[in-house]
This record gives sequence, C-alpha cells and structure tokens, in this order.
Amino acid sequence: MTQERQDALPEPLVALLTEYCKVEAEPEALTPSTTFVSLGMDSLALMEMIVAAEERFGIVPSEEALDLSPSATLGDAARVIADAR
Repeated sequence: MTQERQDALPEPLVALLTEYCKVEAEPEALTPSTTFVSLGMDSLALMEMIVAAEERFGIVPSEEALDLSPSATLGDAARVIADAR
C-alpha cells in the first residue's frame, strides 16, 4: 500500500513535466520546492509548459501564470494551475 506524501506535486503536473516538457528527472525528485531553472527550463520552456497545461487541462491561465519565471518553484506552478481550474 502506497501512502502519498503530503508534499507531493499533483500527478497531472508531474506528467506534464516528464512527458511533454521532457524534464530529465525522476518523478519522485520533483518537489514543490524544485525550481524550473534547476530543471534546465528557461522562460521559453516555461511558457510552452503553460500553453501545454492550458490545452491539456482546459484551463485559462491567470496573469500570475504568465508572471512565472525560471526561478519560480513547481509548488508555485501547481498553485497557479489549481487556481485556473
């Protein structure tokens, strides 16, 4: 029986990062405090991720989503996506 960690990221975000964005990291290594820059993602890759999230999850990103920078964390992105749903 697997117990989900309380600090775990939402599975759809992890899938988006590993499948669409091709982040080369084990899903277990992706935490809310991981930054996009630590994953090798620049501002263009971040915007591509936002557009992919929009298409994949049917969300309309807020202005806050467009303000995410490579120094933002995956936790920040998870909150932005959750707020857009």
